[in-house]
Amino acid sequence: MLLLFTIDCKEKPIIINKNTSFEVKKNISYGKDYEQKMDLYLPDSKNMVQKDIFIVIHGGGWRGGDKSQLTPFIFSMMEKFPNSIFVNLNYRLASINHFALPDQTDDITDVIHYLEKTLQYNPRVILLGNSAGGHLSMLYAYKFDKNKKVKAVVNIVGPADLSDPGFKNYEDYSFIEKQLIDPKILPQNALAMDFGSPTYWIDKNAPPTLSYYGKIDKVVPVSQKEILDSVFSKNNVFHESYEFNGGHVDWEKGKNSIFLINTIESFLKKVDKK
Repeated sequence: MLLLFTIDCKEKPIIINKNTSFEVKKNISYGKDYEQKMDLYLPDSKNMVQKDIFIVIHGGGWRGGDKSQLTPFIFSMMEKFPNSIFVNLNYRLASINHFALPDQTDDITDVIHYLEKTLQYNPRVILLGNSAGGHLSMLYAYKFDKNKKVKAVVNIVGPADLSDPGFKNYEDYSFIEKQLIDPKILPQNALAMDFGSPTYWIDKNAPPTLSYYGKIDKVVPVSQKEILDSVFSKNNVFHESYEFNGGHVDWEKGKNSIFLINTIESFLKKVDKK
């Protein structure tokens, strides 16, 4: 398996503790575009069969950000999930000349296909993202995961209902209206903000979802949590949601991060029992 990766991508292993280490492959190309790069973290285990994979998706308003922003958080996750595989994903960014969708959800599909081919099994995927990455994680899982590859979603401060009046205060909302979705993929008479809202696609078959929102988030308001909870409950989807003290970027700080990682562990144990 490892021979399929170029030598240039390989870096020194990450030592978590005396019993845990990860082999690192940086900036692997999973597509032809220069932005389609990922970092891969493989647990040091002789048996690589049937490992769950965390695909981690960064935020940045769909047109900015980089996978390096979430590398420290992934290192913290490794301590709690020493037998899981981690993918830290860069995707094609939106611009005034380039729509976010469908490219960004297509990139998730391409990464999953790449991993299946390389690892030579069909892993259960946990999509984990913050902000725009949380939105993409949910939208992919509820709308675009046709073959049900996603085991669970961890949504961190991701916008779930783009029509929420509270979210319309987002300073870049006009960009979302114009550049989030290529009109060519919209069904006839469909509204773009409905099509792009994860809540619009939730049904009884949606994967279990854990959400985390800031009490004083001025970018993605805590009202998004309430909307999500309501739609999940209506469709009898297993879900949990929590609030943390702080704003949009405070989820990764101190006690908030510790609580989140412990909650992810507890949540996924419940998912495995269902």
